[in-house]
Amino acid sequence: MTVTTTTATWLAELTDALGADGILTDPDVTASYARDQAMLAPAGVPAAVVFPRRTDDVVAVMRIAARHGLPVVPRGAGSGLAGASNAVDGGITVVMTRMDAVLEVSPADRLAVVQPGVVNKQLRDAVAGAGLFYPPDPSSYDWCTIGGNLSTNSGGLCCVKYGVTTDYVLGLEVVLADGRVLRTGRRTVKGVAGYDLARLFVGSEGTLGIITEATLALRPAPQRPVTLAATFATTAQTGQVVERVVTAGLVPSLMEVMDNTCIRAVDDLLRADLDRSAHALLVAQSDAGGAAAAAEIEALAELCRAAGAQFVHTTEDQAEGDLLLAARRMALPALEQLGSTLIDDVAVPRSRIAAFLDGCDAIAVARALTIGVVGHAGDGNMHPTIVFDPTDADQRARAFGAFDDILELGLALGGTITGEHGVGVLKVDWLEREIGPVALDVHRSLKSALDPAGLLNPGTVFRSAPAGATLGR
Repeated sequence: MTVTTTTATWLAELTDALGADGILTDPDVTASYARDQAMLAPAGVPAAVVFPRRTDDVVAVMRIAARHGLPVVPRGAGSGLAGASNAVDGGITVVMTRMDAVLEVSPADRLAVVQPGVVNKQLRDAVAGAGLFYPPDPSSYDWCTIGGNLSTNSGGLCCVKYGVTTDYVLGLEVVLADGRVLRTGRRTVKGVAGYDLARLFVGSEGTLGIITEATLALRPAPQRPVTLAATFATTAQTGQVVERVVTAGLVPSLMEVMDNTCIRAVDDLLRADLDRSAHALLVAQSDAGGAAAAAEIEALAELCRAAGAQFVHTTEDQAEGDLLLAARRMALPALEQLGSTLIDDVAVPRSRIAAFLDGCDAIAVARALTIGVVGHAGDGNMHPTIVFDPTDADQRARAFGAFDDILELGLALGGTITGEHGVGVLKVDWLEREIGPVALDVHRSLKSALDPAGLLNPGTVFRSAPAGATLGR
């Protein structure tokens, strides 16, 4: 690799700090760390990819970056769907996967202390032996990392009952842009000393600091679930059930929806004998335990029948329930069999789910594209997925037009442009439309206070203020 003297200097400093096995510079190799799963989001090629093993390594990287004015992009497993870990040309990508230790599990305090490279499922398995449970479960839970989950404030299938990642964050260790180490939060159940800085970093998508350790709250292990599957001929029926679940006070541990496009795609992939004529499939579970779970699911089944469901099935068989969830989790891989995908992530009020599904159908017709919708019906977080041929310029343009149409629809229904994937680089232009100029100014002020040189993940979440602009005006 040909480098300038300046580049050679900081590369040598990184090598000295992390060792030869802790840095990659071959552009053919570093290119594989250029982007996450948002394949159409813009990405550069990093000049170096580094693999810290401890907090001191991250401190060293940030001090070198600050000294030389280098952009730094934190990265986990690369499972993100908004381009939040996409590389910057000539910068440093910091891959956190070697910091993968579960440092502590405390049953008495119901908490775990972990490094950011721990895989979500690895943490679940580590605490299960103590009868405990870490609820956040993104669809990629078997390979996404806790650090990435923290960065985007990930959700998952269980959010309707258990909440999202931030609800389980007690404390964080964060390396700041200048290399200082911030420890914030607590190990206690309650604590209100000072600003809640821990939650400031959750969902900041690597723009404010690099998380190197997390203290996470745990829950008692859930009981064996009871599962429901129901199919509907109309979106109105599906939406009616979701709304009545809320008003009836039912709190299933998950409630997922798939539209007809997703049903057919999954059935083609898995040969799962799904009802290909159904307009929507609702899958729900209750982990309340024993008779309570059975009663909750039966109450939900009655709501489905009252709404005119074509088919309602409940089961206490764990294997059958797992198969139904597997079908739901395979929705995106199934759609990927049809072509390249552009995945949206819009959350709407639960009372507007039916209107959102119908709106996505209308967008698919108007743009002459296949759009499959799968989502977390229990909390209104929908994932419309646009299928198209990226080599066809017209299809590509229509796909991005549909992506914007979906965001516009979500906002018009009182929703948000992202429920769990983050803004990343895909939705930068949409953030101000949702939060407004005052909130955007506050974002920029916080960024400027913690990262005045703008080194951390530049261009992610929002763009820098225009030249000559003054914050606060």
